[in-house]
Amino acid sequence: MDLSGCVSFTLLFACLVLSKPTMRKDRVYHEPELSRYEDNGTHKYDHEAFLGKEEASTFDQLTPEESKQRLGKIVDRIDVDNDGYVTISELKSWIKRVQKRYVYENVAKVWSDYDANKDNVIAWDEYKQATYGYYLANPEEFEDTTDQFSFRKMLPRDERRFKAADLDGDLMANREEFTAFLHPEDFEHMKDIVVLETLEDIDKNGDGFVDEDEYIADMFSHEDGGPEPDWVRTEREQFSDFRDTNKDGKMDKEEIRRWILPQDYDHAQAEARHLVYESDADKDQMLTKEEILDNWNMFVGSQATNYGEDLKRRHDEL
Repeated sequence: MDLSGCVSFTLLFACLVLSKPTMRKDRVYHEPELSRYEDNGTHKYDHEAFLGKEEASTFDQLTPEESKQRLGKIVDRIDVDNDGYVTISELKSWIKRVQKRYVYENVAKVWSDYDANKDNVIAWDEYKQATYGYYLANPEEFEDTTDQFSFRKMLPRDERRFKAADLDGDLMANREEFTAFLHPEDFEHMKDIVVLETLEDIDKNGDGFVDEDEYIADMFSHEDGGPEPDWVRTEREQFSDFRDTNKDGKMDKEEIRRWILPQDYDHAQAEARHLVYESDADKDQMLTKEEILDNWNMFVGSQATNYGEDLKRRHDEL
């Protein structure tokens, strides 16, 4: 990445983190974005969960024969034990892999920008130079930056996250470690960093907690002095009733974790059960390829995935 590209990237990032939100912000980490579930007969949600959002919209208006042919090849991959049945567990595993594919593809797209010496690992110094090189070389241009998300705060924050992702402690990130660095919400050993960064973002008074006003201010900027929207009043009630579980008027790290990293609902499990329930003709809690193909429109419909090409490529993550 050249200096101009680095500057553009970093300044864009700075604008994003420095700007005050004027609309509702959702900090809860969901699975990769899916359409809102609506039982309207289109099965759009099912297609996106089963294929991935981008793939579900790539090919449209395929004939039923083309869709079924491609779907049959996908079913063979889902049935990992080759017993002729797709179980809820196998379907759940497939959906989770599909949901995470975008993460690995994102890392693949930016890898070469940071791996300067092309040794297939990214050293902390390589990342620091690619991302902050201009700032390090020209610190005088940013002396007036006083916001908490200034360069002086972001560099050590990135270094802390990099070290957390670097499991062997050699300050060299392989693909998996760099993926954890860029997408910490998807890795169990990075959850503490996600919680800590969220706390630092919202905790304006620096007391180590998030009170109700800080919680609301993170979602809504009350700049015009008018009445709060109804959803803001609802969020205040949510804070009191559900976020602040120990009722001390503020959220600590554990309460923040339960808020942004909810563990009480498994989207992949729910979708797998739904697909099996709707397609399981003999009600044995498993799906044959025939049962799936008989309900092809639920899984892929008229929008099949780009699996014609995908099957020719090797995706370790799928």
